[in-house]
Amino acid sequence: MSIETIPAPPEGYRPNVGILLFDMRGLVWVGKRRGFNGQHAWQAPQGGIDRNEDVETAALRELGEETGIGPNLVSIIGHTTEWLTYDFPPEMQRGKFRRNKGQAQIWYALRFLGSDRDVKLNAHKQVEFDAWRWERLEALPDLVVPFKREVYNRIVQDFGHLAAA
Repeated sequence: MSIETIPAPPEGYRPNVGILLFDMRGLVWVGKRRGFNGQHAWQAPQGGIDRNEDVETAALRELGEETGIGPNLVSIIGHTTEWLTYDFPPEMQRGKFRRNKGQAQIWYALRFLGSDRDVKLNAHKQVEFDAWRWERLEALPDLVVPFKREVYNRIVQDFGHLAAA
């Protein structure tokens, strides 16, 4: 899906992709953010869309950078058709994200065709996660930082039909 085929993200939001990677059982890949601890240290892979990059390419690139899983090990099984947004908390708006009030995301659902051995958290020079596991989709909103929770509730609703019963 080209970024040109969907409306522009809302003003002030950084264009971003999120990835729900489902295994064959219907569980979702979740990673623990490197350097963070506690219940809200977990999330699905996500990242910015580069200038002139289409959304699908960005989703596959981010998946590879954050998990080491290449595009040959996944199939696309769905995506959102509108931007889902969250605002950064005030302390983040002063840091590297000061130019944006939050992120607007298109979410992709992918089926993982590989094995756990294919996950390589250190495949990219900027390591995002220091642990990972397979989790029930409906558990994700309670694992993420509170400012992302509304988006995660929405993706649970939108992709629930793909999840484990």
